[in-house]
Amino acid sequence: MLDLLGEAGPFAQLIEGFQARPQQQAMLKAVQATMQGQGAAVIEAGTGVGKTFAYLAPALLCDERVIISTGSKTLQDQLYHKDLPLVRKALKSAVKTALLKGRANYLCIHRLNTTLAEGRLPDRKSVTWLRRIRDWSELTSKGDIAELSAVPHDADIWARVTSTTENCLGAECGDYQDCHVVKARRAAQEADLVVVNHHLFFADMALKEEGFGELLPLANVVVLDEAHQLPEIASTFFSDTLSSRQLLDWKRDTLMETLESASDMPQIRELLDRLEKAVLDLRLAMDTPGQRAPWTRIRNKPAIINHLQELQESMSQLAALLENAAERSKGLESCYARLLEQRARLERLHNPAPDSVQWFETFTRGFAITTTPLDVAVPFKKCMEELPCSWVMTSATLAVGQSFEHFNQRMGLTEAATLQLDSPFDYWHNSLLYLPANLPEPQDRDFVSALVEAAIPVIKACGGRTFMLFTSYRALNEAAELLRDQIEFPLLIQGESPQRDMIDKFRELGNAVLLGTSSFWEGVDVRGEALSCVIIDKLPFAAPNDPVLEARLESIRQRGGNPFGEYQIPQAVIALKQGVGRLIRDQHDRGVLMICDIRLRTRSYGKIFLDSLPRMPRTQKLEIVERFFANSIPPIPSPRDTDETVSP
Repeated sequence: MLDLLGEAGPFAQLIEGFQARPQQQAMLKAVQATMQGQGAAVIEAGTGVGKTFAYLAPALLCDERVIISTGSKTLQDQLYHKDLPLVRKALKSAVKTALLKGRANYLCIHRLNTTLAEGRLPDRKSVTWLRRIRDWSELTSKGDIAELSAVPHDADIWARVTSTTENCLGAECGDYQDCHVVKARRAAQEADLVVVNHHLFFADMALKEEGFGELLPLANVVVLDEAHQLPEIASTFFSDTLSSRQLLDWKRDTLMETLESASDMPQIRELLDRLEKAVLDLRLAMDTPGQRAPWTRIRNKPAIINHLQELQESMSQLAALLENAAERSKGLESCYARLLEQRARLERLHNPAPDSVQWFETFTRGFAITTTPLDVAVPFKKCMEELPCSWVMTSATLAVGQSFEHFNQRMGLTEAATLQLDSPFDYWHNSLLYLPANLPEPQDRDFVSALVEAAIPVIKACGGRTFMLFTSYRALNEAAELLRDQIEFPLLIQGESPQRDMIDKFRELGNAVLLGTSSFWEGVDVRGEALSCVIIDKLPFAAPNDPVLEARLESIRQRGGNPFGEYQIPQAVIALKQGVGRLIRDQHDRGVLMICDIRLRTRSYGKIFLDSLPRMPRTQKLEIVERFFANSIPPIPSPRDTDETVSP
């Protein structure tokens, strides 16, 4: 197996410039050993190890049923359409593969036809998009909405022409035989290797059937890539949410079914209007948009209590009417079942599960009330025990220093094998860590202006070619205003255009400065000279006012633990490693990492962060940075310890 990734192996013959990497071979060996048993392996593979090939090769050769899950639909498509065909070609593999996404990613023929017939859309833009979807529907064979780039993937129109578990008519649908979701499921059931994403994977784990429930019990091997995302995604899917969108979508669907099959029951329409008013009034009682706070803060307000009671009463009366009307059509039967589930969610709001936190969010025209478990280790471990197969979890960022304890505890892994593989890239000779002196503390009111002042000479020395990564939109926007008139390089600011367009433009310009927040800290791959500097404003500690984080920290405190050391520091270390990983993406890349948080040097925990980063020379002197970019810096001997710095 190790010869596969060797100098004379099939990958070396197929891929120009392929280099054998001991780290990649070590990972392949560990993955193969795990697949031959029924245990679990947690593997941190630094940037450049080539972890995708290291798990795909044994997955294709193990003669077992394999499910591979990755962090996003974008990465899922890249894995399936780019990496997997290359590995199959190298191995001459005839293994049958399939790509499966959640049902919201597939066009629903029935709902498209219903929307076209209804003809009631809120604006001209939606009408234009609907026409494009209709034209595309006549050409597509898979119905994957990712195929249609002419309609934004976050456009509201997609909710009208895709289905959910709740509104799907199932085998009773007149378009069932041509259903894209059914076809995708069938292909996945017949495949030996299925590629999914974490949201779909956990939807099944949480028993929220998303077109994947038939596959998981059949798996012999599960590979979870981008595993650092697992705890938060698991929290989302083990949560229980009641939202205005759920309720108003249900109201719209029920009204449509009532007009078609129960037009002689005007009471239903009247009660639907009453329900909608209760939802809108409840949102108004929650006050301003943009809130994310504990539910206890507002749940006892008289207005909240009254509107919840009104919502509950209208649901109960609708349930009585729909119970009788449900036999008239499959659509009304589905609406009745959905109403019972929504009513149960509302009742559970008053009786939350133990060891959970209730919180709410407000948007411009909507809200969500969520009950989230404080710990996902128990349900995740239970699922693993019920599925006796091999589990491989891998990412470039899982360990804190040399320890996997934080990740393993959050996922309930007590007996997993662990392996930490450093990046094969030569950080010591190709990068520099700049920790500017004399900056104020991050909480100082003048911090952002001081950061920008320190960053400008670095950006100029680099010739643009910089990512500036921020931990908040407020800091990003303040920095953008300060930079506009002080640098001559193109500025690309998050929010002014879609992320993919920003990255393409950044590569194309070759001298741009991009300002981004959390979504740019990971999953962004810019190789070559276009990105030669990454500037990070401060250590990415999570916002302390987040209600879920607040509750988790309090839970640790109550059991006598140290929430800052046990939770906040490890989480911030992993997030920082993701941001740092944007700098060196290729063996030929060179660049400067600038971190503007003086706590790295003034706080005792700073060493934990520094010890978790790749080994690179450090300096506090701007002239060293300028020499680095001028290529006049002499070769530096390899470090004897991680505290070695560069002298002028």
